[in-house]
Amino acid sequence: MTEEVVRETGGTRASLQLLYEISREFAQALDLRTVLQRVLFLSLKTVKGESGSIIVLDEDGELRDSAIIHAGNMMDRNTQQLKMALQQGLMGWVVENREATLVSDTSRDRRWLRGKYDDPDTGARSSVSAPLLVRDRLVGIMTLSHPQSGFFTDNHLELVQTIAGQAAIFVLNASLYDESQQRTRVMTALANSAASINASLNVDDVLQSILEQIVEALEVDAVSLALVDEEAGELEFKAATGSGRDSILGLRIKMGQGVAGWVAQNEEAIIVPDVQKDPRFYNKVDRQTGFLTRAIACVPIRSQDKVIGVIEALNPTGKGFGPDALVVMDGIGHLAGSAIDHARLFEQVEVARSRYLELFEDNVDPILVTVADGKVVESNRSAQRMSGFLEAELKTMNVHQLHAVDWEVLGQNYDNLAGQHPLSYESSLQTKDGGSIDIEVYVRRVNIADTDHFQWILHDITERKRFDKLREDLASMIYHDLRSPLANVVSGLDVLQSMLEKEDPTVQSVIDIAIRSTERVQRLSNSLLDTMRMQSGENLGNPEPVTVEEIVRDAVEAALPGANNKEQQIKVALSASLPSIMVDADMIKRALINLLENSVKYTDKEGVITVGAKRKGGWLHIFVRDTGRGIPPDKIDTIFDKFTRVREGAAGSTAGLGLGLAFCKLAVEGHGGKIWVESEFGKGSTFTFSVPVAS
Repeated sequence: MTEEVVRETGGTRASLQLLYEISREFAQALDLRTVLQRVLFLSLKTVKGESGSIIVLDEDGELRDSAIIHAGNMMDRNTQQLKMALQQGLMGWVVENREATLVSDTSRDRRWLRGKYDDPDTGARSSVSAPLLVRDRLVGIMTLSHPQSGFFTDNHLELVQTIAGQAAIFVLNASLYDESQQRTRVMTALANSAASINASLNVDDVLQSILEQIVEALEVDAVSLALVDEEAGELEFKAATGSGRDSILGLRIKMGQGVAGWVAQNEEAIIVPDVQKDPRFYNKVDRQTGFLTRAIACVPIRSQDKVIGVIEALNPTGKGFGPDALVVMDGIGHLAGSAIDHARLFEQVEVARSRYLELFEDNVDPILVTVADGKVVESNRSAQRMSGFLEAELKTMNVHQLHAVDWEVLGQNYDNLAGQHPLSYESSLQTKDGGSIDIEVYVRRVNIADTDHFQWILHDITERKRFDKLREDLASMIYHDLRSPLANVVSGLDVLQSMLEKEDPTVQSVIDIAIRSTERVQRLSNSLLDTMRMQSGENLGNPEPVTVEEIVRDAVEAALPGANNKEQQIKVALSASLPSIMVDADMIKRALINLLENSVKYTDKEGVITVGAKRKGGWLHIFVRDTGRGIPPDKIDTIFDKFTRVREGAAGSTAGLGLGLAFCKLAVEGHGGKIWVESEFGKGSTFTFSVPVAS
């Protein structure tokens, strides 16, 4: 057997042994990095190569992983140099042409790029490179080299092609396995994060849980989380782990400042493998906290398509951030956005609930909450204190047992409570000890858990009732004590007027003033008496037909002196052919005088007051319109109540008991009519009342 045949036979045997070993390595391991290193080591050993590399590409042709051996030692990969080689060097040619190539003398082949491990003192070398192809997909490139030029032959090229062909399938499988493992790690990290983050609705607990999940998933030295303060245009660090944690909490940086500020402003996740080479790095934070940052992975926290903060992972404990780092952080960032929003909303709800409970429990007025049938479901401390019942006892009771409900005000089935405004009425609270307390009840409809409930506020009006009684007693006393002396004054003035000479205008003017004043006092005392009579349910004196012109004339004559003193005009606007009205003439005249004097009092100097009447069916509407300052909106609903006076917004302060408009209301309603006011604050008021037309 010749020497050449022996060499070929030995080479074939070695090649077969290599292929067998490679197949066994692939079968024993699915870890991509392990497979690459073992295959490369065996291949170099078989062809007696010194250096080599296997580069794995992803579907987009981007560098995914690699194994590099130089002089029998595994080397760290230089990502930037490998990318350059894939674009310009021998490997780049293989990628572009998808075929194997043999370079006998690298010094004479322009495709060869000198690597960082090439010895600058050595000259040419030989190299062989082959693509790892699975059908039409390029999954990688294998390159082997020897320090002696011309060492590799076509036999070596065929062998490397065979190895590459066999390795391609296994590398692809390992890549897919690695990708599936990566997805599993990501999904596991996200699932754990979701479970942990959603385990609490406390904002601080949620933030701390987010950081713990990232530390566990990425194995980093520290993690920090900052939230956007939109008003200040800043990021505030709200949570952190690792050394320097206490120093960073509460720290603020401007939007766009540092890596975190850049991510928040640009809404883009980034990895900075070496912060000292990145101009965006803000080293003031390190100086303040004493922490030494080497590498950063930073992602925005999003909620409803809006960046609300950022998460920073610092200094991975391994060689660097893996390809799944941003995927994990971005996923946790999305979870964090929803969790933070939910926690904030929960916190706001809790604050509102606490504030409501505080207002509810500490309210000075008793408050009850009932369902539609009146069953009490909630009561505050004031309700328990005033009624004498315990909370548990009140929850067994119906609101009707505690006071008489005014269904005329509320309407059957609470029909009058359609809006949000409360309705009110007076009643008496029946206490546990059998007592009774005068109350004003305010009722409003409230929605709780999509169910109609009713809130009852029971305001104690015992003191008000007592003062009302004192006022009424005082008014009664004033009337009865004034009546006799006033009659004597009127009689004396009549006698005095008949005795004096009528030619003296000064004396006559004084007498006229005295007579008008006594007449006004008489009207006031009579109105006071009539108010008490009508409130007690007594009928009117003697309604009879009377012309409206007569009532208006007398009323204007009584109010005119006061108007003249303020240089005001009183205009009369009566429609032609007005019918007579069926009224107690004296009572309605006094009501109209009250309205005119009220307008005179609340209208500025040189103002205009108009009195008129119009027929509306079987009723005559009599009105008094002025150019005063009007009535404040919050006073309109109570202006006809007894002892109510407009103290603000009118032309100066006023004196009196506040019975004039209350008398007008009782007098008009005693005739079956109505009285109302229309007012625009600052522009005047119009008082109108209706009385029946005489048949």
